[in-house]
Amino acid sequence: MKGLTDKPNYTIELLEGGVTLEDVIDGHICEQTLVDKTAFVVGDLGALMRQHVCWQSVSPLLQPYFPVKCNSSPAVIEVLASLGLGFVCVNKAEMSLVLEHGVPPEAIILSGVCKQQAHIKYAAKNNIQHLVCENKAELIKISRLHPNAKLLLQLSTQAHAAETSMTFGFSLKSARHLLEAAKELELQVVGVSFHIPSSCQDLQEAYTHALSDARCVFDMGVDLGFNMNLLDIGSGFTGSEFQLRQVESALKPLLDAYFSPLSGVQVLAQPGNFYVASSFCLAIAVIGKKMVNHHWDNLAQGENNEGTEFLYYMNEGVYGPFSCKLLGNSISAPSVHKHVLSAEEALYPSSLWGPSLDQLDHVVERCLLPELSVGDWLLFPNMGACGLEDFNSLQLPVYYTVSTSDWFEMQEAGVALDNAMKNFSMVQYSA
Repeated sequence: MKGLTDKPNYTIELLEGGVTLEDVIDGHICEQTLVDKTAFVVGDLGALMRQHVCWQSVSPLLQPYFPVKCNSSPAVIEVLASLGLGFVCVNKAEMSLVLEHGVPPEAIILSGVCKQQAHIKYAAKNNIQHLVCENKAELIKISRLHPNAKLLLQLSTQAHAAETSMTFGFSLKSARHLLEAAKELELQVVGVSFHIPSSCQDLQEAYTHALSDARCVFDMGVDLGFNMNLLDIGSGFTGSEFQLRQVESALKPLLDAYFSPLSGVQVLAQPGNFYVASSFCLAIAVIGKKMVNHHWDNLAQGENNEGTEFLYYMNEGVYGPFSCKLLGNSISAPSVHKHVLSAEEALYPSSLWGPSLDQLDHVVERCLLPELSVGDWLLFPNMGACGLEDFNSLQLPVYYTVSTSDWFEMQEAGVALDNAMKNFSMVQYSA
């Protein structure tokens, strides 16, 4: 290994000579086995570049704005800022973070349903003009604290309402009233924002309703003298290229009909999960095990039929890096480190728990796994969109990697070591 001698904020491990991400994970597991078996995270920054290339290929007309709450890792922010993404922030800390990484104020949007006064004042002081707003009370607050703001009005959608017990955004029926209130307060309204959940089953219908409503709001705004030029279609994207193509297929004809390129309207999206979900893997150690014997009436194909179930306890749970589980998100079943499943090996119904012995600390309800031993390691992929600040606050080690081929592509795309990447320390692995 060799690294730069300056004092970086974080270290990137540069993979050379056929070394893979799996080799890096193996190495860190060996290190942890010799000490206290601390859970850790490995981030593949090259995955950010690959996802960016995919986004540009499939949806070139959608300007990506990254929601910082999705992953506030300084390394992620630095790479995405270098690639020219905009950023959506919900508080002062997030705005400060992206400004520190050289993001221009015009590429930042302050979102959030109810913003603290200090956050609005910070945006005004730093010339962050684009703010999202959904009600008259918020309009009054913004008019007093940030009168030069450029507002995107948050429009509610049927698909979003079906996903949550709370209604976010204003309805089309109240749009005129909200626009007139903004006019009276001498505020600028420049566009509309809405959100379609990635779990939406009928994308065509959902986007048809949302874009039709947004067009009506645009027309009302123009009628009242506003310069309506910005449309935010939200964060309804998974990390899947297939799902991205589905969204693009549903969107393109509708955008052509309601917001054609000749209209001069800039269309942006918030692909948080899409960019970072696949970039990070969480490694967790098994610290306890319990076997339960009972009969399963409806065994799935491939399950062991002896009525044996295993409960495994891990050294991290929902009060740690799996906190997104408490918000209703599901955690996918992990893989077992260094385990090659044979055709004859039995699989058992298994559940995975955190260390607290709390009934809420149930990370994975049920999955099929071979019998594990205490001390085995489980690998949870696609953890990049679970809020990396949780890993940092828990002081879990985070190791960043990039392959030489990805690094060269990043440099060609403008992510330069002597410019935006000046804080990175390169560590080289060789086979």
